[in-house]
Amino acid sequence: MKFWVNNNRKKQSVVAAQKIKRELIASGMDLDQKDPLLVISVGGDGTLLSTFHAYASHLDKVKFVALHTGHLGFYSDWTDEEIDELVRRIIAAQEDIPSTSYPLIDAKIEMKDGSTRSGIAINEAVVRRLSALTMKTQVDIDGEYFESFRGDGLCFSTPTGSTAYSKAVGGALIHPKINVFQMVEIASINNRVYRTISSPIIIPQNQVVHLYPQDAEDYVINFDGIIVELSDVECIKIKLGESRAQFAQYRHRHFWTRVETAFLGQDEN
Repeated sequence: MKFWVNNNRKKQSVVAAQKIKRELIASGMDLDQKDPLLVISVGGDGTLLSTFHAYASHLDKVKFVALHTGHLGFYSDWTDEEIDELVRRIIAAQEDIPSTSYPLIDAKIEMKDGSTRSGIAINEAVVRRLSALTMKTQVDIDGEYFESFRGDGLCFSTPTGSTAYSKAVGGALIHPKINVFQMVEIASINNRVYRTISSPIIIPQNQVVHLYPQDAEDYVINFDGIIVELSDVECIKIKLGESRAQFAQYRHRHFWTRVETAFLGQDEN
């Protein structure tokens, strides 16, 4: 089986990555960065996001597994103290990799000159302006006018991304088994002209959000930390993507256990 290991530069991550490579190669597996079947992320959640985007064009065949060199993250089932067990399970499974899939945000941007751009996110896509000025946009949901938004921006998150930036700006926590996405307003302004719902909106997988922003030259979309600068935007189309991210599930960790560990950290009484 072909595999690749992507790690951050922290010493702990480098050491862990080297050990994983050494043991999997010794078992007869092939290290292949270009065409792997399994991609192992070693580091933190930021490393996982960069690993995902590095293989975003290979989602039909690549499965990811994350090993966290520190506290467990929302995409990682393993720590660097459990390398031996992870390696054992990878070797035992070989190419028959048990997996689960997560939905992705898909964004298509139409420019006034007719050109288009697109991007995907496993956590969130955030639409805003680079300047300190507020963003103004019409928001349509499923082809119908919904609101006139004015504020710092709009965050569109996946269920797995609901625990990240979306939560920080007031979004709901959504179990990843539910195929929905959410729109969260960032510092919305309400007056006689701009009226917003001022609440997270949970949107089903078959519906689409269209944004029609007022003219400005400094719009950006942030895809999981990857910033795309835009100008002369006609429309931004947000929906759940047709492709999904496949994660190797060599063992199961309950989603709500991940939430409790990350945000509460309380022992049972």
